[in-house]
Parts: sequence; C-alpha cells; structure tokens
Amino acid sequence: MEIRSFLLPKEEVSFLTTAANMRTAVEKLEACHYTAIPLIDEEGKYVGTLSEGDLLWKLKRNPELNFDNMHEVNITDVKKRIYNECVAVNALMEDMLTLAADQNFVPVVDDDRIFLGIIRRRDIIEYYTRNITD
Repeated sequence: MEIRSFLLPKEEVSFLTTAANMRTAVEKLEACHYTAIPLIDEEGKYVGTLSEGDLLWKLKRNPELNFDNMHEVNITDVKKRIYNECVAVNALMEDMLTLAADQNFVPVVDDDRIFLGIIRRRDIIEYYTRNITD
C-alpha cells in the first residue's frame, strides 16, 4: 500500500525553516507539543529534524546562552544529533516500518526533496496492527 493515504500534509504539520532562531524553535515545540520538528530550507526542501535534545545540548555547551539571547542563534547553528530519514511520496508502507522503529514521524518528500508532510509512527503502528489482527 502506498503511503500517500497516511500523509499528514505540510499544511497541517508544524515545521521550522532554516531561517528560524533557537527561541522560535523552543516556542514552536512548546506550542505544538512535539519533541522534534522537521526543518525545511528556503526552497521548501527537507533538510533534517530538530529535537528538544538538540536545543538542550546547545544550551549545555554554551553557558552564555539563555532564554533572553536565544533569538541570536540561528537554528542552523544547532548541531542535530540524529538525522530522521525521509521517504519519497511513492514509497510503500512496508518501507516505513524500519524507520518508524527509530523515529516519531517520517518526513515525506517529492522527487525534488520538497517537504510534503509527515507520517506519524502512531499511524504506521495502527496500520500494521489492523493488518496483523485481520
């Protein structure tokens, strides 16, 4: 089965652009209740995922940083500890299971790596649960 039917489109997904700063990232993560969020560049291409842990490690390694000056740090200057693999929109659901084991969500891109949305781990697990028990 193609993953397209499980896609949560970009319009319904919180994400950050590479032009964002650390404070914006913290505020967006808090607002959407995510622990990680997709990053896209100015062309709309998926470039990675930023996690709460990435922000915390940046704060730990830079004691001069605090909530009042986080806006001075561009999100591209925050080291990403994990790269969430993305999949092409024409991928099969079977391709998703391995990725879902390690990622809360799987970013979906088109042939030009333009970010189209995500597939949540929950949806992948529900799909397999339905098909195993049927």
